[in-house]
Amino acid sequence: MKKDEWFLPGYNPGLSVDDWVKLLNDPEIFNNSSLEILKRLKDYGGVATCTQLANKYGRTVNFYNSNSSRLARRIINKTNCKVSRKKDGSISLWPVLYLSRYADKEEEGTYIWKIRDELSEALDKVDLSKISLFAGENVSCDESGYWWLNANPKEYKFSDMDVGEKVSYTLYNDDGNKRRVFKNFLNAEEGDIVICYESTPIKKIVAIGKVAEASNGEEIIFEKTEHLNNPVGYAVLKECNGLQDMEYFVNPQGSLFKLTKNEYNIIIDLVYKQNPSKYIKENFLSEVFMDSEKYDTLKYILKNKKNIILQGAPGVGKTYAAERLAYSIMGEKDSSRIELIQFHQNYSYEDFIMGFKPEQDGDGFKLTSGIFYNFCKKAEANPENDYFFIIDEINRGNMSKIFGELLMAIEKEYRGKNITLAYSGIKFMVPSNVYIIGMMNTADRSLAMIDYALRRRFSFFEMEPGFETEGFKKYQAIINNKKFDKLVQKIIELNYIIKKDESLGTGFCIGHSYLCNQTECTDKWMEAVIDYDIIPMIREYWFDNEEKQKKWEDILHGVFQ
Repeated sequence: MKKDEWFLPGYNPGLSVDDWVKLLNDPEIFNNSSLEILKRLKDYGGVATCTQLANKYGRTVNFYNSNSSRLARRIINKTNCKVSRKKDGSISLWPVLYLSRYADKEEEGTYIWKIRDELSEALDKVDLSKISLFAGENVSCDESGYWWLNANPKEYKFSDMDVGEKVSYTLYNDDGNKRRVFKNFLNAEEGDIVICYESTPIKKIVAIGKVAEASNGEEIIFEKTEHLNNPVGYAVLKECNGLQDMEYFVNPQGSLFKLTKNEYNIIIDLVYKQNPSKYIKENFLSEVFMDSEKYDTLKYILKNKKNIILQGAPGVGKTYAAERLAYSIMGEKDSSRIELIQFHQNYSYEDFIMGFKPEQDGDGFKLTSGIFYNFCKKAEANPENDYFFIIDEINRGNMSKIFGELLMAIEKEYRGKNITLAYSGIKFMVPSNVYIIGMMNTADRSLAMIDYALRRRFSFFEMEPGFETEGFKKYQAIINNKKFDKLVQKIIELNYIIKKDESLGTGFCIGHSYLCNQTECTDKWMEAVIDYDIIPMIREYWFDNEEKQKKWEDILHGVFQ
């Protein structure tokens, strides 16, 4: 197939404009994430790659990819529309929503999506004004990413589950009826944080978890990530200011309830006050595949400079390492002293420091402090503790614009010294107990170099694949799978070729995190990593060398022969 030809030109799901309008107005089919994707794609001109959408509007490539697939599956289940099948008999999901083709050399990403004409026309007929165009903009409670999950102790107990153990919740009860607050099950996304609560007679928060697999229309899977030795009781929670309007307290009938970020922060503060979790260098090295000497260097640089950027290729675990570096310096797992945000092209000084924003009633504007300002004030009130502000995709934002006059205030020598803020004229300082950790993807060729004025205020630490570290070798021994060992070796060999390539280099190597956090190693999982994570990158790296692409595709697939 030629690069500019659309796949499956003869296929059409057979849905009219009116059919699409009905689906768009059905919140059980088009949840907030689905509408975000379509609004952004429409805004981009109706034709874009996942990479282009992620770069312009925020969120990850996988957000656009996986949520489009889930949406297509819901539409198929709802309408029984025509489907296209692959050679192995499985359903092709994307074609329900989009025409697709290979991206051109000038286009970021691997595949171009084009909204189907009928769907595009239907989008013009629905109101998307309340749907965020940019990630982090006007986020509603439904999209908070924080959830309260009830367990009936007569059926099972979170407290009896092991960390890493998973449990599934069906979206329908035994009588075929939808669970209460059904939309919550549809809106919960993979990776969202979950407060695990056991109902009567226990009535306590007993664990922290996450959404391991988002809804597939039939079930949703949760995973326990942290055990609480000292559960937090219902009575304590009810007395907390800020939790009175929590969805669970308003009507406790059901299983999954949404939490605002503020409600989550209040709860998690209570949790960690009662459950201080020690975290030292050994904990870091057991979770982050890095040599001991490099960890010592990393910790020294951050403590000395106060500002650091972790840079490296996709999959080297930059965000994962940043949080655990913070824990190791604190000496305990205390997420209340960590703030994690992501920059994007629409992120502004007003979001970060301070600015005028419209009043909720639409009557004028109000001077509102931003997230970094509030975080610094929190740290200033607790000088005995270290605080860590973590910025994902730091080079995606206009950093001179975002930091403004704080370019000087974040320097180590100026910590604790007051400067005058432009908007308010008030005095403000960045406390000496605030540490800034940024993450930067060195394989994204679409991004300009980081601002030089900001560059000298940060130290840069290169994160490399950890396949040959002691920690990864221990993990590999636990997996104990010959095919897995062979795959690891082939990726090490591939990384050697990437390093030697003059147009690529170390910053484009394949990271170890693609092969991590797996308790059961199956051929299906390894093949999925190869086909949907590694090979798409290879095709982008060597887009002008199909022979090299094919060679490495064959080498990686050869693991299973």
